[in-house]
Amino acid sequence: EAQLVESGGGLVQAGGSLRLSCAASGFRLEDVSIGWFRQAPGKDREGASCITGSDGSTYTGDFVKGRFTISSDNAKNKVYLQMNSLEPEDTAVYYCAKSNWYGLDPGDYDYWGQGTQVTVSS
Repeated sequence: EAQLVESGGGLVQAGGSLRLSCAASGFRLEDVSIGWFRQAPGKDREGASCITGSDGSTYTGDFVKGRFTISSDNAKNKVYLQMNSLEPEDTAVYYCAKSNWYGLDPGDYDYWGQGTQVTVSS
């Protein structure tokens, strides 16, 4: 069974940084895409970035504006999201998820982690 576990969230001040981690098990990262998504209370889930394990290709959502970088370590079965220049508007639960395709459509992702809370204070 595929499993994804996020970690690294927390409370930071505006302008600060966090690195989120996604530990994957039950499948090979080389065979899938992994995406990072976020959801704030009362809002739709939106995609931050995804990475394809086969060749490392990435795609980033518009709201990121160059501030976030996705990376993977296939040997460790982990995917990371480095988040810099955080803003209060980034406050949300952040999820990693697995897809057999490529992109940031949540409907293309078949397994999701439990999420990790990111709170950015002004």
